Amino acid sequence: MGEAIGRYRMIRDGDRVAVALSGGKDSLTLLEILLRLRDRAPVDFSVCAFTVEQGKFLRPIEPLGDYLRGRGIAWTYFQDKASLRLVEEQPGHGCDLCSRYRRRAVYEIARGLGANVIAFGHTADDFCEAFLRNSLFTGRVSALPPVTHSRDREFRLIRPLLFVPESLTQQFTESLGAPVVPCGCSQKTGTVRRALRDIFTSLEKDYPNLKETMLAAMGNLEPARLLDTRYLDLDAGRAEAAERSPFRVLPES
Repeated sequence: MGEAIGRYRMIRDGDRVAVALSGGKDSLTLLEILLRLRDRAPVDFSVCAFTVEQGKFLRPIEPLGDYLRGRGIAWTYFQDKASLRLVEEQPGHGCDLCSRYRRRAVYEIARGLGANVIAFGHTADDFCEAFLRNSLFTGRVSALPPVTHSRDREFRLIRPLLFVPESLTQQFTESLGAPVVPCGCSQKTGTVRRALRDIFTSLEKDYPNLKETMLAAMGNLEPARLLDTRYLDLDAGRAEAAERSPFRVLPES
């Protein structure tokens, strides 16, 4: 996490970082490590946490609150009424609509907390899955940005776990004894995300460094070896060929 934060200048002096705590192992790891870095980092920043209730937790949230309060962590629990109505009235709604509601709630909470940075718990697994999903199903070579901003640039959005695999967050939360509250969405089967996870699990048996290699590829682009004409010098070859040709085209009289 320290390497990711430093390389992409995720956190700066005076920042107030609000961690989007989903209740899962990844965001819990993110919060714990940010708290440790806060006390050691060469920049001065503060950390708080929040959770958006959208009606999809598979276990009660109270143990998580007790754990955080026991650690002295500032935590905000927000029940998003729009999301709860969505679950009740449209149980078959899509992920895009749910994400839109969550994004609106996240910005509202962060604003109330006085935060200028919002940290999300996307891991190396999520970056690799996004890269494959976009390539295979949307026709775009893209993944998740390590740092971006809200549309009006009110908030800096960061993903410090980009170099951390989920296998490590699993081990870390188990060592903490922290309560994990899974979301029903993470248990869905028959989805593109689940299919890609199964592919990764199978491939990593023979290629254990697969995610590291894919992350390296995302930071080592060769646009001239792809098909986007915006990055190809299509006229250079023609000019060079004309110079080498023994024939000359005479201008029309």
